[in-house]
Amino acid sequence: MKFVAACTAIEAALARIGAALQSPLLLVVRGWWGWSFTRTGWGKLTHLERTTEYFASLNLPMPKLNALAAGGTECLGGLLLLVGLFSRVASPALIFVMLVAYVTADRQALQSIATDPDAFTGAAPFLFLFAALLVFAFGPGRYSVDAWVRKRP
Repeated sequence: MKFVAACTAIEAALARIGAALQSPLLLVVRGWWGWSFTRTGWGKLTHLERTTEYFASLNLPMPKLNALAAGGTECLGGLLLLVGLFSRVASPALIFVMLVAYVTADRQALQSIATDPDAFTGAAPFLFLFAALLVFAFGPGRYSVDAWVRKRP
């Protein structure tokens, strides 16, 4: 009985620590990956011809429009993640762009997810996708514009 009580107390203490770390962790994830999304999106937009050529080489329809859409989504969505504004609106758009990146640019990694998971997790879109999924699932945390707006009367 004492063992169960001790385990329960330890679990409760760890849960409190985890809850205390949630918002700082989400702030770090949003900060790093929001800035990373913004930089990659800005790179696509400022090198639009090169991005368009690359998208055309992937046989994407309307490569210039898709380059603008991907770059704009990454740039604006990244800025929104960075400050934690409309996070649950921005993150699905970023998730979609990363899934399209897997299907088009990293198809081999996507197809080998069950047989070679390292190829999937090592592909360029993986950490971007994972960060956007984290923010979508858990929200932006307390240290965000979204949280500040919710607190206002």
